[in-house]
Amino acid sequence: MLELDSLTVSLDTRHWQFDERLETHGVYALLGRSGSGKSTLLNLIAGFMHPANGDIRWQGQSLLALEPAQRPVTSLFQQQNLFNHLTVRQNVGLGIDPGLKLTDKQIHAIQSVLDDVGLAGHESKLPGSLSGGEQQRVALARCLLRRRPLLLLDEPFSALDTITRQEMIALLKQLIDTYQPCVIMVTHDEADARALEAEVLRLTEGRISRSQ
Repeated sequence: MLELDSLTVSLDTRHWQFDERLETHGVYALLGRSGSGKSTLLNLIAGFMHPANGDIRWQGQSLLALEPAQRPVTSLFQQQNLFNHLTVRQNVGLGIDPGLKLTDKQIHAIQSVLDDVGLAGHESKLPGSLSGGEQQRVALARCLLRRRPLLLLDEPFSALDTITRQEMIALLKQLIDTYQPCVIMVTHDEADARALEAEVLRLTEGRISRSQ
């Protein structure tokens, strides 16, 4: 379970307090107006920001003392953060070894996750030769390879065209069913939440509320 316990943070004149309990294998869609704090909440969980007060616990353990790389979290953003001079296989491999000194077992795991996201046969291609949807599949494969139990998604498909976006949402749902992480996805589109069968969390006036 992910517990946000009286988690408070302030930026300029904006203030937030988060109190919530999310199930270990739950899927949650985080909705709210621009500036409502959606990305702020993801950054707190990931460790890119620090709260003024409160705690973040995963399975009963506080995460606050852990650096981002030590947390049981992986994140997927709108910008894929792919390296154009590295192949698809290498970009995915960065998720488990930044030096790319990969064992045969790790190379096999990379191939398996590329198969899962529909990129078999693309292993040696460079990102510049891929479509936007294919690049997001590479980024998603890198997230899945890390096998972290918390998956944070910050509008990862908003820049894609409608058909590609729908394909990626369907793929994500399939992968969630397979890998069973706790997923928090920031989105402006309630249709995305419905497609993922996600529980909707709304951010209003600095607090989380659950849709009835």
